[in-house]
Amino acid sequence: MPVYSYTFKDPNGGLQKGTAEADSEDALKARFAEQGLEIVEVSMIKKKGAASVRRYGKVKLGNLAVFCRQFSTMVDAGVSLVRCLDVLSRQTQDPKLKKILLDIGERVEGGESLSRAMQRHPRTFNNLFVGLIRAGEVGGVLEETLQRLAGFLEADVALRRKVKSALTYPVLVLIAAIGIVIFLVTWIVPQFAALFKDIGLKDTDFPAMTKFLIDLSAHFRERWLVIIVSVVVIVFGWKLFVSTKFGRRAADRMKLYVPVFGKLHHKVCMARFSRTMGTLLTSGVPILQAMETVAGTVGNTIMADAVLDARARIREGDRIGDPLEESKMFPPMVVHMIGVGEESGSLDFMLQKIADFYENEVEATLASLTAALEPVLIVFLGFIVGFIVIAMFLPLIKVIEGLSSGEGME
Repeated sequence: MPVYSYTFKDPNGGLQKGTAEADSEDALKARFAEQGLEIVEVSMIKKKGAASVRRYGKVKLGNLAVFCRQFSTMVDAGVSLVRCLDVLSRQTQDPKLKKILLDIGERVEGGESLSRAMQRHPRTFNNLFVGLIRAGEVGGVLEETLQRLAGFLEADVALRRKVKSALTYPVLVLIAAIGIVIFLVTWIVPQFAALFKDIGLKDTDFPAMTKFLIDLSAHFRERWLVIIVSVVVIVFGWKLFVSTKFGRRAADRMKLYVPVFGKLHHKVCMARFSRTMGTLLTSGVPILQAMETVAGTVGNTIMADAVLDARARIREGDRIGDPLEESKMFPPMVVHMIGVGEESGSLDFMLQKIADFYENEVEATLASLTAALEPVLIVFLGFIVGFIVIAMFLPLIKVIEGLSSGEGME
């Protein structure tokens, strides 16, 4: 997109200069005309095709939450946006965020709005972030919007942290179990196999368990490269599959209906939908725009499609609760509370209540899931190790019984 240098008359009649991107000179003039401003001079300084979006990588949500909280405090104290961005860029410890804030500060100083400057960094500031900032700019309540945004990000970070911390122990136990099994199969079993060969045991003398384990060990040691390549191909193929629209939908549908974890994923998506929608409506974002933004941040394409279908029905005049109920993705309690909120004019308040409920539900589900997974994984690990031990000692028991019977005959 071309970049233009312009001069315009401010409301006091003074001349101000700046730079901005636009499809054409007419589009830039129309943009200023919507704000009641008149451009008196404009010239192109960068042709179409030049890079306008700088990529610095993704910033952690925790760092963004701190940034929003500090930004809100400085704006509320009357510090100018350019000065705020400059101070925050020097204060942050995140090198990616530092570069992004410097770039945004340069753009804002050049005449761009804060929301449009943030839009240049889609990997850091998503549609939700940009939409809330734009609503705060239009309503003149940027500091309040930043506070809401900080609260939203902090709640999202807390929810993610709870999920990760609850699943950390089971994952570590599973990794340890896999490591122990690989060690036993590749190192211990071959030692026993060599011992059995030395004492004269043949393959026909082995019990079925022992023969299976020795064959598995030999297969693993001889074809370990093929196994590793196969795992890499499967992982790469899965990632390639879910990168397609059909694959993403199939994976997201599976996430909703997979045993045990499906309900947890659905509750997380419900909490994210309610919190995001409530925050947008509280900030003054129109409901149609809010639903479009929520569809992109809910975290599941099946639920996102249900939100977009509801948005289309609302545009035609339907109530918000009816299409959500028909989608079967939203529980009756959620639909009823949304309906009550719509009727009473407190939809944003109801959505925040729903978000609080589902975040508590996620926490309770994680606690019960962790409590159930730990003994299951330990029993599973004990079964695998026990199977290997029994399979290795059965031939020895057979040999000892043979020696005992031979001594008895003598």
